[in-house]
Amino acid sequence: MASRTPSPTAARAARTPAPEQAPEQAPEQAPDRAAGRTPGRAAAGERPRRRLSVDERREQLIAVALELFSRRPPEEVSIDDIAAAAGASRPLVYHYFPGKQALYEESLRRAGRELSARFEEPADGPLSERLYRVMGRYLDFVQSHGPGFAALLRGGSVAASAGTSAVIDEVRRAAHDQILSHLAIPAPSPGLRLTVRAWIANAEITSLEWLAERSVPLEDLQLHLVQEFVATLTLTAAREPALAAELASFFADERPDGPTGRLVRELAGLFAVPGIAEAVTALATAPSGETSPQATGETAAAPIG
Repeated sequence: MASRTPSPTAARAARTPAPEQAPEQAPEQAPDRAAGRTPGRAAAGERPRRRLSVDERREQLIAVALELFSRRPPEEVSIDDIAAAAGASRPLVYHYFPGKQALYEESLRRAGRELSARFEEPADGPLSERLYRVMGRYLDFVQSHGPGFAALLRGGSVAASAGTSAVIDEVRRAAHDQILSHLAIPAPSPGLRLTVRAWIANAEITSLEWLAERSVPLEDLQLHLVQEFVATLTLTAAREPALAAELASFFADERPDGPTGRLVRELAGLFAVPGIAEAVTALATAPSGETSPQATGETAAAPIG
């Protein structure tokens, strides 16, 4: 009986060994380093590193620009600086923004929106404690976003642009409106509005000084700013009877361990210093006719001769 010759396909199958199972790679082992290649350089057949999306790249450019603008005056920062810091090309930056000024304004606008949101607070609890929480978030922004905060405020004075001025004005307006809403006065007087605006300006200046020197703990600065607001509000109420009536309920809602309670105790301790209470009482009870001409702005008549 003649032997049967195996088919070519069967012969190849018999000669070819079964493929071995490739061992799994350790999760912590990077493919590039394991293969001895430079990280980030994909080999043939490997999936390339994911490129940033349009929104991600735009966000990155804004964040990089804000950092640079906070450390140097805007006129000293170029598009090339921003591109280099972002790891992008100059044409790519221009693809997203028409110029440096537009990128500057957008970076400030981003910081401004975040800072404005820090002033939002539920109307629960005593007023000074609400303001204390607001200032905690405000100063947290100052501390953790120091460069952005400095750039935000510098935009209102250094960069001569209607866009940057609008950003600063919007932040201050948000803070002004939020504080007035917590005071819950139906028709705030011009004097009260001026008091709130002056306090906001003082908070900005004080925060910038703290960033430069950090001479006091941040918690002390937080309490100091809130107590300054209470003091200026009290002074304004002393000149406006309608506001004074509202101030009665304000003090009634405050707690002894809150910012206002601590301020009252500190003032009481000040009046306990020998001589201060007597001097203040003398000023308060002196007849108005005894006011000196210098205090009233009047000048003495020249003698005739």
